[in-house]
Amino acid sequence: MSGSANRFDRLDALRGLAIVWMAVFHFCFDLNHFGFFEPRFNFHRDPLWTQQRLAIVSLFLFCAGMGQAVALQAGQGWRRFWGRWSQVAGCALLVSLGSMQMFPRSWISFGVLHGIAVMLILARFVAPLGRGIWLVGGLALLLPQWLHHPFFDTPFTHWMGLVTRKPITEDWVPVLPWLGVMLWGLAAGQWLLEHRPRWLAGALPAALRPLALLGRWSLTFYMLHQPVFIGAMTGGRALGWW
Repeated sequence: MSGSANRFDRLDALRGLAIVWMAVFHFCFDLNHFGFFEPRFNFHRDPLWTQQRLAIVSLFLFCAGMGQAVALQAGQGWRRFWGRWSQVAGCALLVSLGSMQMFPRSWISFGVLHGIAVMLILARFVAPLGRGIWLVGGLALLLPQWLHHPFFDTPFTHWMGLVTRKPITEDWVPVLPWLGVMLWGLAAGQWLLEHRPRWLAGALPAALRPLALLGRWSLTFYMLHQPVFIGAMTGGRALGWW
């Protein structure tokens, strides 16, 4: 889909909202990491932050699922799909490499971009099920509560999500249960496109148009915002600004 006439501005704006929320969350995380908060917050256990992370990742994946519904309706073929997918997978690899430098003991082996890369492929195959997508999504959400085994606790298998203990990492978005969120976004997107297309493609108030623009460049923003934040804080401290 190219050109503003083919964009679903409201979906872009929703994705842009997720991006802004994520950026604020990461900015606070970086401030905490560099010691600007005293006492420091525990971002891995404090509900103030863990519940925000849950909401942000859910919104991201739900939007990704809706985006797949839009792409499929627009006739996106596998060639174009793999082109976009390679960008996501490449960025996931860069996230892993960067996190190894900053968090060598808890680097990101399967974070949100890794999860999205795998889940996009699975969603593509599930898409023809129509209303059955809701059921598959629900099963994906519930399966980790029913099935877990030490086999899935290793660095090579924890990406599936059926673990008995959470791995030590700065970000972890396993296929299960998060695939369920993306599939429900896909199902919701298909329903809206069939029954309420204007809810996605309707006009936006002028004040929200920047969010839509940001949503169209979500992957680029995602990859750039943390290096900018961390670089600014590191540079400011080196220069004695704080």
